[in-house]
Amino acid sequence: MRLIHIQNADGPLQLSLRDFIGSEDERPPYAILSHRWRDEEVLFPDMTGDHDVARKKKGYLKLEACCKVALQHDLLYVWCDTCCIDKTSSADLSEAINSMYSYYAKSKLCIAFLDDVEGASEADLDLSCAVWFTRGWTLQELIASPSLQFYSRDWEKLGSKASLCRQIAHFSGISESILNGAALSQVCVSEKMSWAARRNTTRPEDRAYSLMGLFHVHMTPLYVGKLVEKTS
Repeated sequence: MRLIHIQNADGPLQLSLRDFIGSEDERPPYAILSHRWRDEEVLFPDMTGDHDVARKKKGYLKLEACCKVALQHDLLYVWCDTCCIDKTSSADLSEAINSMYSYYAKSKLCIAFLDDVEGASEADLDLSCAVWFTRGWTLQELIASPSLQFYSRDWEKLGSKASLCRQIAHFSGISESILNGAALSQVCVSEKMSWAARRNTTRPEDRAYSLMGLFHVHMTPLYVGKLVEKTS
């Protein structure tokens, strides 16, 4: 697993990639970002090359804000799909897609960035219109993450999966028990498919790949042509 290491020694955040090849127990505690891909995301080559180029990308602000939230929770590592996966490597991509559910399940904090939602109190908040809840990949991210917090476009905390559980269950069709961590083995195939029915992915094959973790399936993903991104 590849993680972003955050250093903050009297100045701007210093971000670098670290590889952890051993067992899951040897990985440091980490936060993980759940978001929608947008223009000018920070990619793997940006993190391994000239960081001045990465900082000029629009996506760097999102990455930096996520890392600041992680630091607030005393976490020095972050996983982000835009730059922690080398998408030029079929082996790296296959490992990440097959391990994605586990990555979120093992995280200490999942930061869900809703860039189309304004800040509001929990009493006035309506998440049902957030596009994040219509994307294929974010379904497993919502269910797998044991501690998930939602942030607005201005990085105001909106609430957590626990505090907003009833509202999310109402419009998503996912039961509160599952959102609260009940075992997926209790859920039949048709119910899981109903959760995904209203969700979309940019690439048709990702409709299947984004469900692998929910069904405990392990397979080698095959993409036609050059894969530019894992869109959510």
